[in-house]
Amino acid sequence: MSNVISIRGAAEHNLKNVSVDIPRDKLVVITGLSGSGKSSLAFDTIFAEGQRRYVESLSAYARQFLQQMQKPEVEYIEGLPPTISIEQRSGLGTPRSTVATVTEIYDYMRLLFARVGDAHCPQCDKPIRQQTPAQIITEALKLPEGARIMVLAPLIRGRKGEHHEIFQRIKREGFVRVRVNGEVLDVKQVKPLDKQLKHTIEAVVDRLVVKEGVRPRLADSIETALTLGEGLLIVSVDISGTWEDRVYSTRYACPDCGVSIEELSPRLFSFNSPYGACLTCDGLGTKLEFDPDLIVPDPSLSIANGAIDAWRRGGKRMAIYYSHVLREFCSDFNVPRDVAFEDLPKESRQILLNGTNRKQAERLGREFEGVMPNLDRRFERTSSEYVKQRLLGYMSELPCPACKGARLRPEALGVTINGKNIVDASRMSIADAFDYFNSLSLSEERTIIAHQVLKEVRSRLKFLLDVGLEYLTLDRVSRTLAGGEAQRIRLATQVGSGLVGVCYVLDEPSIGLHQRDNRRLLDTLLRLRDLGNSVLVVEHDEETIRSADYILDLGPGAGKHGGEVVAQGTVDDILKEPRSVTGQYLSGAEKIEVPEKRRPVYKGNSIIVWGAREHNLKNVTVRVPLGALVCVTGVSGSGKSTLVTEILHRALMRKLHGSREKPGAHDRVSGIERIDKVIEIDQSPIGRTPRSNPATYTGLLDLIRQLYARIREAKIRGYKPGRFSFNVRGGRCEACQGQGTKKIEMHFLPDIYVVCEECKGKRFNRETLEIRYKGKNIAETLEQTCEEALKFFENFPKIKRIIETLCDVGLDYVQLGQSSTTLSGGEAQRIKLAAELGKVSTGNTFYILDEPTTGLHFADIHRLLHVLNRLVDKGNTVLVIEHNMDVIKCADWIIDLGPEGGDKGGQIVVEGPPEQVAAHPTSHTGRFLRQHLSL
Repeated sequence: MSNVISIRGAAEHNLKNVSVDIPRDKLVVITGLSGSGKSSLAFDTIFAEGQRRYVESLSAYARQFLQQMQKPEVEYIEGLPPTISIEQRSGLGTPRSTVATVTEIYDYMRLLFARVGDAHCPQCDKPIRQQTPAQIITEALKLPEGARIMVLAPLIRGRKGEHHEIFQRIKREGFVRVRVNGEVLDVKQVKPLDKQLKHTIEAVVDRLVVKEGVRPRLADSIETALTLGEGLLIVSVDISGTWEDRVYSTRYACPDCGVSIEELSPRLFSFNSPYGACLTCDGLGTKLEFDPDLIVPDPSLSIANGAIDAWRRGGKRMAIYYSHVLREFCSDFNVPRDVAFEDLPKESRQILLNGTNRKQAERLGREFEGVMPNLDRRFERTSSEYVKQRLLGYMSELPCPACKGARLRPEALGVTINGKNIVDASRMSIADAFDYFNSLSLSEERTIIAHQVLKEVRSRLKFLLDVGLEYLTLDRVSRTLAGGEAQRIRLATQVGSGLVGVCYVLDEPSIGLHQRDNRRLLDTLLRLRDLGNSVLVVEHDEETIRSADYILDLGPGAGKHGGEVVAQGTVDDILKEPRSVTGQYLSGAEKIEVPEKRRPVYKGNSIIVWGAREHNLKNVTVRVPLGALVCVTGVSGSGKSTLVTEILHRALMRKLHGSREKPGAHDRVSGIERIDKVIEIDQSPIGRTPRSNPATYTGLLDLIRQLYARIREAKIRGYKPGRFSFNVRGGRCEACQGQGTKKIEMHFLPDIYVVCEECKGKRFNRETLEIRYKGKNIAETLEQTCEEALKFFENFPKIKRIIETLCDVGLDYVQLGQSSTTLSGGEAQRIKLAAELGKVSTGNTFYILDEPTTGLHFADIHRLLHVLNRLVDKGNTVLVIEHNMDVIKCADWIIDLGPEGGDKGGQIVVEGPPEQVAAHPTSHTGRFLRQHLSL
């Protein structure tokens, strides 16, 4: 078998007939500028061809159920092993999908608790044991010889009534004695019972003395009692004159409460199964309920000024009606209308929101429905979709009132191992869970039963620890994971599978990972290689590049200027190649310089978050200086995203833009009056369909359409700007409805996209394409790259300014009309940045970016920093969550969270300029920053 993957004539996207031999069973890093063709080679060529070959090996019947990939533009690939792609996909999955279920750890935990768990009564929490009749007999015969025992069958346990029918049944069954409320009586002499009191009744099946030869009689009596007591019996033993009851059960049933649970099985512990899920929330752990914080978003407002937001919005007539209701409420309950809602007495606030209960109505002599019961009633009764959607804006996912977010039935929660139930174990971090399952002390029999299950659980937890995810809890919902975290979980799962001879293709696995944890990730990749696999990594991280066995550097530029293999081989080979931009940055010939002086930071000119305590944040107060480039740093899981995205961003959006999204737990945010808007620039796509593109997102297409509508020929024909849109009737090609392609479904073959015969992929009809500016029609104009368009529109300042900003952020290679679905996350983020740069700045904007260096090469980061500094130089504030040291060293102010992740994080380790952070003795960020600042 060939020891290389031999690729010839790869021409997918911008690849220029690339021919290359990639060594197998090695760690190979594919690097290069953003847009140079890395993903086109790794994912769209190598992975796509490997996947296609596998699918083609299946039957035609099986193929119709699988999403199939088109054959990539490549002459041939030889020596290609089976391929597995591990990409960055976040925000996927259902609310039922957790870290434990994705990694299959939860399946093993369910089996473990079903086989070696100790059951407890869900009502009284007393242990419940299941025993066979033989075990009960053996237990009874352990009593000393001569001991007197009574075998009793419990029939009624703590229930009111006279119970005539029970005594009749005892007589009918041939028993002569009965124990009523602890007193043994002749069944014929029992007096009528008081029906207002609770009673306990047991039939006396036999009375005997423990001696040799008593076993057959005892066995017969115990089996009779178990039949009569429906699996439950009491053996009462006379110990030195006093009788002591010992309760036995052949089922999982509580002897005191009479509650029985089904035999322990893995399905009882599944919140995705009707046998285990909480009946109230169906295993979701949350219920959609009206949230007081959304109903009264600003408690500093008075009732008269519209504190009850849910009754203020909803049309003029509704606002008038509820204004009248509130006036009556204030009058009836003596509540001032002009006092801030938060300053009203607690009872008044409670009555206004929840209504009067029976005691309050009797005491106060009047009733009030309450805002939340009113909204509940309206939501249930309305048939209007508009009203439902409006009311949904006042609802939040709140913990289920029955299971308190545990998702499972009480019967499942009553099963414990070493004092912890399955939910307690799921709420642990991966590091704590690893310690818990390693230190379990079980009996000899249970150790044998649990051995294989525990081995699987421990190995999976160990792999998750190895990729730096020790801070995640097992019950963390998978759709809340960042792309890098989700990718590393899949990576850990693949390492655990132990496959050999596979080609793994990874997309920037170091994303979201602090420099401190990089080594652990690299060790995992090397272990995957050492098992006998080929590991192809698209990566920009310097440590990963230097650790690779083989490097492919694509370029030399991006887009049409890229698509070639500039250099290949070891690190030394890359350093020797003068055309390699990567080599120049690795050698130090090119580097991102530390700013000569940092912007001054003033304490009085800040936004301050007071008492942040969402998730793992430890009641911290954080000051974010305005008019500066501020970096929030810290190891993975230290609380960065919680602080910035869930608390600060949502609080600013609520105050400045009227958002109803609820911020995380904190006291208050001060200094908001110093900014006029907040903008989050993330890596989500700029559009979900092929119709969206850089020109539509930045507003460029509107200006271009206006330009074409002003051309003399267009005016003669009466064409308006709408004529030059491929989204509306009139100017677009109706054969493909402006798509440019048609989708042909091929069932068990992959769907084929064919160029529209009518417009030849131009998207517009013939008449529209006859209008030309500088010899180009609208379709040809949109096919230009930003670099070409800059010269084309040099005489139109508005258009030129937007295109210049696209070039400034390093997107000169992107076509104006390039479909948004073909753009990477980094490209989408830079288009958003360009759109902001193209606007006229107020100088008081607060920008939030979460890891903007994702997908960016050293040279791209250089340009990104230039753009961010331009925003700050205009007086704006840029707050960045980042791990990249080149960005961190260029910041004006750093807020370093930690010291560790999860429960051990959530505190401010140090804040200040980079030099101050670098000097801190315990900051992990500071340790690596010292090297980059050459301190």
